[in-house]
Amino acid sequence: MRDTWQPGEAGAHDRLEQFLRDGLEDYDRRRNLPGETGTSMLSPHLHWGEIAIDAVWRAADAVVTKRPDGKNTFLKELIWREFAAYLLWHNETLDEVPMKDQFVAMPWRDAPDDLRAWQRGVTGIPIVDAGMRQLWRTGWMHNRVRMITASFLVKHLLIPWQAGAAWFWDCLVDADAASNAASWQWVAGCGADAAPYFRIFNPVLQGEKFDPEGAYVRRFVPELARLPDRALHAPWDAPEAVLRGAGVTLGKTYPRPIIDLKAGRERALAAFKTIGKSAA
Repeated sequence: MRDTWQPGEAGAHDRLEQFLRDGLEDYDRRRNLPGETGTSMLSPHLHWGEIAIDAVWRAADAVVTKRPDGKNTFLKELIWREFAAYLLWHNETLDEVPMKDQFVAMPWRDAPDDLRAWQRGVTGIPIVDAGMRQLWRTGWMHNRVRMITASFLVKHLLIPWQAGAAWFWDCLVDADAASNAASWQWVAGCGADAAPYFRIFNPVLQGEKFDPEGAYVRRFVPELARLPDRALHAPWDAPEAVLRGAGVTLGKTYPRPIIDLKAGRERALAAFKTIGKSAA
């Protein structure tokens, strides 16, 4: 936990100073790369009141940078956090009730084994498993990977977003009631300005794009560490000789995928269509 949160006001200000010095200018470029420290890591401090969001805003806004994109992107993320608080203030059941009424009729699956595999990080999808293991081990998860793991749960596995939100709430050191609920509703498609129902992250492509050299997956899924980059995010497609050379035996040293990604996507699209066009 010390890697993600040094409790206390002093730790909060140290983290802010470090981020403003080393991370703000390139924040827009690095914030989606889970293998790097490209985010501010201020969320636990903000949640526990160890630093005020207006203090973070003023400090960041005062920094003079050669390129404004990093600072502007970071300030927008702070606004999103405040927007989540606004949503919760006006929707007391945000953590339980979808903001779009038609989602009450969504044909979610009751799949405890799949939910447990997701929670434990043994889905057989490397980037998903890396994120869920990071969460359990450190109490934190990179934001890009939060979106990937959430999308996989509610769309590929068709498990209710409330189950995912509850698990994140139990595990995250920065578990903020507003941000957690609003973010899960956004991913599921039932929240404010939500992702359209047909936006279903392909976790393999997401891993290849945002963890191209595999630093993140190799750190949290070490049983795949010896695989070459080209096979790391979809080991089930790798030749047997490549798997054997890396010491990987699917179904033994690392699980086979609990779902075919294409089939899961098609099932999700069909389910969303049952609740009408307004899901978009």
